[in-house]
Amino acid sequence: MLVAILSIALTAPLPGVAQSPDAQPPSAAPRGLPSLGDAGAMTSLEERKLGDAIIRELYRDPDYIDDPVVGEYVDGIWRALKAGARVRGELPPELDERYAWDVLLGRDRSINAFALPGGYFGLHLGLVGAVASRDELASVLAHEMSHITQRHIPRLLSAQDRQAPLLLAAMVLGAIAASKNPQAGAALAVGGQAAVIQQQLNFSRDMEREADRIGYGVMTQSGFAGQGFVSMFEKLQAASRINDNGDWPYLRTHPLTTQRIADMQQRQQSLARGVEPPPGRPKAASAPAGGGAAGAAAERGGQLRSIDLEALLIAGRARALSRAGVDVLRGWADEPAQPGFASRPLAQRVGALYAAALAQAQLRDLPRAQALATQLALAVAGDAKATQQARLLQAELALRAGQPKRVLELLPATPRPAVADPQGQAGRAALLLRVQALTRDGQADEAAGALQTWVSDHPRDAGAWRALAQAHDAAGHTLRALRAEGEVQMARMDYAGAVDRWRAAQDFSRKQPGGNADLIEASIVDTRLRAAQEALKQQQLDEMKRK
Repeated sequence: MLVAILSIALTAPLPGVAQSPDAQPPSAAPRGLPSLGDAGAMTSLEERKLGDAIIRELYRDPDYIDDPVVGEYVDGIWRALKAGARVRGELPPELDERYAWDVLLGRDRSINAFALPGGYFGLHLGLVGAVASRDELASVLAHEMSHITQRHIPRLLSAQDRQAPLLLAAMVLGAIAASKNPQAGAALAVGGQAAVIQQQLNFSRDMEREADRIGYGVMTQSGFAGQGFVSMFEKLQAASRINDNGDWPYLRTHPLTTQRIADMQQRQQSLARGVEPPPGRPKAASAPAGGGAAGAAAERGGQLRSIDLEALLIAGRARALSRAGVDVLRGWADEPAQPGFASRPLAQRVGALYAAALAQAQLRDLPRAQALATQLALAVAGDAKATQQARLLQAELALRAGQPKRVLELLPATPRPAVADPQGQAGRAALLLRVQALTRDGQADEAAGALQTWVSDHPRDAGAWRALAQAHDAAGHTLRALRAEGEVQMARMDYAGAVDRWRAAQDFSRKQPGGNADLIEASIVDTRLRAAQEALKQQQLDEMKRK
């Protein structure tokens, strides 16, 4: 069963569209198209449990990365898509509430994304590093989201259950025929297996087309440009080096990329004109007539509006954080020093500058990295989102260089929003950098206070709990640090690890002389330990049932 699920996850392609040209434009009323089949006997709760079991292993994978900057950027797109899916009626309330809807980042340099049971998703940094706009990344996420909202994994498992008797019958008939004619028996057995495999391939292609169609509707409903599908497919085709010469098209699990590009272009031609730009992106404005400084400024403003600078910076970061070798890092680090670099278009320079700065940091040349980050900040001045990303990079490099006060200058404290958002990650990257700087600057109690507010709203944020544990430890609050370390394990569903940390916290509390232990914190530890023990017991029971 697990092998079948992972085969879907790891072969899921990038999104596209396969819908008739007379389809309604994205501005039309939501239709809530029916799914192509039922989800079989697997309930949403069972699917979530299966996803939890898989995700526990992925959290332990060395390729898993919790990068606050890329994670916050992806989360902003992801939340917009979820809102669009709700409006279109593609996200049933039961799945919305019961599934995890978490996107995990992996350091893998391949251009890939995949869906897992229970609303979990994987996104390789190689894919993030290849996109040039929010629209392209949104096309990927919308496609993968549709795999889950349409219950494709349970439907495939149900289809395999129905086809198992056919495969078994073919093998039995082959064994009988082999007693009379070995060659005929082998041919019959192989033919039966081929028939089952072909049915599975066809079923997978139907799933991909359905995810294309629904994902496109969700994406455009959310305010992203549908052209992102076409450009993303073109990048996929270039990366996979498929020339599409027509060889064995019916033996592929997914529609050919050129077929999906053609379907997308056909649909694009049928859409109404004048679709609003994606959220946060201003409409392009014509530059005013005139020359001189005003004309140059207007031309620069038009250039900034015509490209997605923030997406290019995030792509540069993703490339540098993927598992590139030392030689590759050196190549990126040296690129800004190449002749003619300064004369390149801005769109080609900003991502390269970001990747070069981060590469220099990984090569431990922090002064050069900081100089490149300053150069980047000047290049993107005038674009608010890109400027914020450049500032985050400068703060990160200052923290690595042991300059916490510089971090606090770059990232001043901001007031907490009036309405907390327990699901979103807005402001997480700046918060984590700032509290690390406060901890290193001898202000650990202030850092812990800021983080305590955050983890109250985001109890499954393992990275924030880890930073809180470090702040408490630096402030000398050992019991609170141990409690936070247990929450790190609990957030990663490592219940045995959580039990270990909280038992250590209990032992520490009991050894305090004269009852000096923090009684409130000790009571919380006792309660959380019981919860972890119950979760561990249930996990062990579920594992026994699957065996």
